[in-house]
Amino acid sequence: MNKFFVITNTAKDPKFEFTNEIIEYLENKGCVCYRQPEGVDAKASGYRYTNPDYIPNEVECAIVLGGDGTIIQASRDLCKREIPILGVNIGTLGFLTDIEKTSVYPALDLVIEDKYEIDTRMMLNGKAYRDGNLIYENIALNDIVINRTGMLRVIDFDIFVNDEYLNSYSADGLIVATATGSTAYSLSAGGPIVQPNASMMLITPVCPHTLNKRSIILAENDRIELVMTANKGIYQERVASFDGEQHVPLMTGDKIVITKAKERTMLIKTNKISFLQVIRKKMADS
Repeated sequence: MNKFFVITNTAKDPKFEFTNEIIEYLENKGCVCYRQPEGVDAKASGYRYTNPDYIPNEVECAIVLGGDGTIIQASRDLCKREIPILGVNIGTLGFLTDIEKTSVYPALDLVIEDKYEIDTRMMLNGKAYRDGNLIYENIALNDIVINRTGMLRVIDFDIFVNDEYLNSYSADGLIVATATGSTAYSLSAGGPIVQPNASMMLITPVCPHTLNKRSIILAENDRIELVMTANKGIYQERVASFDGEQHVPLMTGDKIVITKAKERTMLIKTNKISFLQVIRKKMADS
């Protein structure tokens, strides 16, 4: 690889000091390096960090400087282009980022020399319906979460898998996660840790008002339908969030259908540290 596009979390590198160091290093190696032109507002076009329309077609790799949250949002921005992402951790969490700031230059050398692996991650597609009409659609790398809003009552919903009724819940919320998202909110809610490049979906209730609070793991091609129901005839307001960034309000009677997305995220891996080693280190540090 020798053509790169750099995406920076400006909260982590506000003066682009580290960003410019990366660009200078790559250019000194004979590489071509781009970044989003100044004055371009990605958010105005519905993106978080980068409008992919400004990424030249010849770009082979996106270098993302930030933490896990930056990687997640960058993956959403770039998923239509299927550009591999190299994550450099200059944030606080590093499940998704491949390398730390202190080891960035040896890792860049490996990428230039094509000494890396591609780790492909499944994404979710969520479609919200009201009265049979599609009102919202988006994708997620980590999870799609149904949470309560308005009055602090529990919310109620029925779960169907492949059009077959599975269960009903009264809970504070519900998480549908990918294997990548198993180490995020789902884990905090008591869900299992899953090998992140596995293709599957996890359903994890948040503080359910029942003795059964186990997560359920489903196949990648299953179709999950969540129907918002009423508790004792009480009208309930809810919100569905996609990777904690994009939101759509839901009401009693609405439903959201979640399936495997056709889009995917490709992460570049240069280090030899296994996922089990990462988990072991996180457990030791916690």
